Amino acid sequence: MDRPGETSAARLLARPGTEQVVTPQLDLFVVRDFLSRDECAALVALIEAQHRPSTLADPNGDETFRTSSTCDLPPHEPVVVALAARLTETSGIDPAHAEPLQGQRYEVGQQFKAHTDYFQPGSVDYDLHCSVAGQRTWTFMAYLNEVEAGGETHFASVGREFRPEAGMLLVWDNHGPDGALNPSTLHHARPVRAGMKYVITQWYRERPWGWATTPTTDMES
Repeated sequence: MDRPGETSAARLLARPGTEQVVTPQLDLFVVRDFLSRDECAALVALIEAQHRPSTLADPNGDETFRTSSTCDLPPHEPVVVALAARLTETSGIDPAHAEPLQGQRYEVGQQFKAHTDYFQPGSVDYDLHCSVAGQRTWTFMAYLNEVEAGGETHFASVGREFRPEAGMLLVWDNHGPDGALNPSTLHHARPVRAGMKYVITQWYRERPWGWATTPTTDMES
């Protein structure tokens, strides 16, 4: 890996079962059965126990833009410890560059409209959230359950939509090959039409995390 906080296609594809989505727009990977159903159930229970309304780092005036709930996963719970270790093993990224693990919960009708995970340089949220650990580099997001209807993750730039599948991991680089932020990572968590949707997300940073506490209650961009 060329830079701290980064993984690579070669590293990810060395893991059995990893598939790369063929597209020139971004580096995007799928890992099925990354988590067992028992692990998924345990993580869902943690999210159910302590979720709160999700927020935006930079509110845009659209109260329907993000309507899910968020949970800061307890770092010392055995299932969270095991998950963090597996993410480190898979990515090869020093865990010092990892944000605290989060879970997300979507009820019927809830969604997260098209967005990128990186912070826009020059914005107020960039100056606040990137002042210590720098920009987000890679995103690792795992589904914890099948959704009865809806809840797909749609990447418009590549014309691909991923239906939630328990234990399946999506991975993408928030930068392009030239190192610039990649707008083709724009993705939409489509509304849940029936059932519930649960995911966990691990974001990595350019520099070690370094925050004693997060500057806001919710770091999602």
